[in-house]
Amino acid sequence: MELIEAPAYLDQQLCFALHTASRAMTGCYRSLLDEIGLTYSQYVVMLVLWEHDGAPLGLLGEKLWLDSGTLSPLLKRLEARGLVVRRRRAEDERTVQVELTGAGRALRERVTDVQSRVAEATGLRCDEIAGMRAELHALADRLRAASGPIRQG
Repeated sequence: MELIEAPAYLDQQLCFALHTASRAMTGCYRSLLDEIGLTYSQYVVMLVLWEHDGAPLGLLGEKLWLDSGTLSPLLKRLEARGLVVRRRRAEDERTVQVELTGAGRALRERVTDVQSRVAEATGLRCDEIAGMRAELHALADRLRAASGPIRQG
């Protein structure tokens, strides 16, 4: 593998470019999600539940790369709003299952407009978005695989 010389300036840092793009993306979502009463973190939890209603807490954590200490407050707020219900599974009381309420399922309709507006704001075509998303997933996978101790050159 070819060694890459580390860039010395902030604007040359991949991590900073990803950070600023992420902040810009969540900022774009923020104003639109405010209209329907969700934070960005709550929105991504709801995305998983719309795909996997009745998911165990462990699956939510796995999909979102969050631990239960981070997820629990998010779910508590969604439950207080009447969007989800948390229940212990009868067959295994150690497992908490998260289910959408009718209001939680109905909210999905309003989110479709938010997603369309953000996609439009990117200025990218659908195939460009798909390509970028695939590259970012691949990058995240490589970084997770390499997250052991960083080797000295």
